[in-house]
Amino acid sequence: MYTNMTQKQFSAHPPKLDVIDIKILRELQNEARLSSAELAERVSLTASPCWRRVKQLEDAGVISGYHAKVNAESLGYAVKASVFVKLDRLARPAPDAFEKAVRSLAEVLSCYRMSGQYDYQLLVVAKDLNAYGRYSMDYINSLPHVGEIYTSFILHEIKAEVAPPA
Repeated sequence: MYTNMTQKQFSAHPPKLDVIDIKILRELQNEARLSSAELAERVSLTASPCWRRVKQLEDAGVISGYHAKVNAESLGYAVKASVFVKLDRLARPAPDAFEKAVRSLAEVLSCYRMSGQYDYQLLVVAKDLNAYGRYSMDYINSLPHVGEIYTSFILHEIKAEVAPPA
């Protein structure tokens, strides 16, 4: 049903998911460490057909990976900043150079190309405000083609889902 579908085909023609597929996705989003047997039981299938469905969802790009959600504060990152970046120009190769450089920065947890006043939004972690200040000067301001930066600090996380609703 989902096999041999490229990412381009997927974005143009998303696979049709049935009730069982949706149940599988919901269960894995809530607890990705379920064994095949536990997952099969929760979605009322036997293990083999359940495993085949999961494999098809992976092959189709619906399931793109399995991740542990790590608490940044427990690793000493007390500061999270939402950093908005406007490039000095948008003509190629400026965006490509910026994006390539951002990918190499471990403290940048996410980077999004945006519409509106700023071109990019970054989520950045730091040990404390002084560390963020140094990091911003040494790395963010030094990224290729940065024209303007606006930073807002995250005071309290209300909701941070990693997956869309199934």
